[in-house]
Amino acid sequence: MIPGILTTGNIVVDILTRPVDEIQWGGTRWVDSIAPSLGGNGANTSAAIGKLGIPVRLIGAVGNDAFAEMALARLSECSVDISAIQRLSAGTATTVALVKSDGTRAFLHQPGVGRLLFSEPFRLTPDLARGFSRLHIGNPFAILHLRSFAPALLQQAKSLGLHTSLDTAWDALGEWMRVLGPSLPHTGILFANEDEALMLTGTHEHDKIWRFFRKHGASTLVLKCGPRGCVIFQGDDATHIPAFDVSVVDTTGAGDCFAGAFLSALQRGFALHEAARIANAVGALNVQSLGATTGLLDWEATLEWIKSQ
Repeated sequence: MIPGILTTGNIVVDILTRPVDEIQWGGTRWVDSIAPSLGGNGANTSAAIGKLGIPVRLIGAVGNDAFAEMALARLSECSVDISAIQRLSAGTATTVALVKSDGTRAFLHQPGVGRLLFSEPFRLTPDLARGFSRLHIGNPFAILHLRSFAPALLQQAKSLGLHTSLDTAWDALGEWMRVLGPSLPHTGILFANEDEALMLTGTHEHDKIWRFFRKHGASTLVLKCGPRGCVIFQGDDATHIPAFDVSVVDTTGAGDCFAGAFLSALQRGFALHEAARIANAVGALNVQSLGATTGLLDWEATLEWIKSQ
């Protein structure tokens, strides 16, 4: 049996609109697509892990509304264990995503239950972790109480013998290292894209980014570089893994699914550079469709797609 991955992070319903290359206030603009989709860093990453055939249990929260039913149904379709998802008395987190013709996007986010999760004492118990070998946090910034609770949660995971990983994502409140810094000494693999790394470290230069994170306790960094692939930093080594060349429709969720695929490959025993190539493939598949998880394929189909390239 392949050991599973415990995940936590936000669960969101995205309302995606494309193409939106400019906004005309007071007017009406016709678009090609307006579609609801599963979103949220925790949900997207979990969906990728589940779709790729790795057991995954998501610790999170939704509301008691129609959006909750939509999100839970999609997670279940992707074989995510939803038994640790709470139903709380606030709306399910929702994002309106405005997607440009080139696939870049802007978000309008309503956090909903993201303000309530982990407001009560939470303990990662042996029963909850049984059968799992890793805890992954998808965006500690997106859940209000996880901003301060993430270091303790990572420490709890390590005390149970779990590997740990964390994907930074964007800090809408602008606190950045004040929030992330305490988690770094307890994080085995850190994922960040170049824009997030700039906000966290103050530099675009890859070697300086790695030195900064390493100084603050990170042991491995996977730097996501969009159409240029990714770079893995560990010790004194840096390995660039190029991206696949595809046409971009929507980049929403690509980084989350990349992280999920990377961890899924590690669970199957792949080396870091091999996991990165598989993650690049899943990211490439993701950006060719509208929606954060629409482009996901199962493990065998993903490997076949890689061979075809």
